[in-house]
Amino acid sequence: MTTINALVLTGYGLNCDLETAHALSLAGATPHRVHINKLVSGAVSLSDFQMVVFGGGFSWGDDHGAGVIHAVRFKTHIGEDLLRFIDRGNLVLAICNGFQTLVNLGLLPGIGGDYTTRSVALTYNDCGNFRDDWVTLRLNPDSPCVFTRGMDVIELPVRHGEGKFYTDRETLFQLVANRQVVAQYADRSGSPAEGRFPLNPNGSILDIAGICDPTGRVFGLMPHPEGYNHVTNHPDWIRRKELRKRAGSAPESGPTDGIRIFMNAVAYLRD
Repeated sequence: MTTINALVLTGYGLNCDLETAHALSLAGATPHRVHINKLVSGAVSLSDFQMVVFGGGFSWGDDHGAGVIHAVRFKTHIGEDLLRFIDRGNLVLAICNGFQTLVNLGLLPGIGGDYTTRSVALTYNDCGNFRDDWVTLRLNPDSPCVFTRGMDVIELPVRHGEGKFYTDRETLFQLVANRQVVAQYADRSGSPAEGRFPLNPNGSILDIAGICDPTGRVFGLMPHPEGYNHVTNHPDWIRRKELRKRAGSAPESGPTDGIRIFMNAVAYLRD
């Protein structure tokens, strides 16, 4: 497959679609920004794409809870289409508000092949306010997640008010046993945050920042990979540039941590 068509959802409070489309382009995909109404009306079909990205923002102003109305509208009108899309082996990436939406839809965690029952939640940050910061993530090398292959410790920005991952003990046990916990908040060395604020910015149990379904083709995370699409996005880039200069090293080049996530998706679809 030479052309990877990726659908980037837009509309009603979603505001990260341009960054996401740019990141997909840098990764080698062909992005298409599509308003949800075009999917609902049938003017655009999911069958024309190999990847769907539920991006960040504040869908419907987060009324009734983050991602709730977005999930209801999606499930009511094109829920079956989305299930068929996944069943055909395609990819779904859900970032921040998108992650909240997929959790409400029941598409994640998909334990036992159940993509319709809600079993986990993303709720209000323990700190009581919106967090706009950068975090370190440790990635599970044993996870089936196709988006994080070959990656271990990365840095990404977060910007959310409802990012605390929560579930019951049995579901948490299954997620760990199935290796579906993909990303966890950590310190700079990659050691677990162990709930410490601000390393863990929201109080997520087990420091969970992202999970995937059992196939590894549906991935949701609270941090924003599209928000780290160039070295200068990083808040410490000037100091890092100077340190490399003093050490006689060339400036940072190549894909950022965020773009590598999108590149993994493109590589998987091309294999």
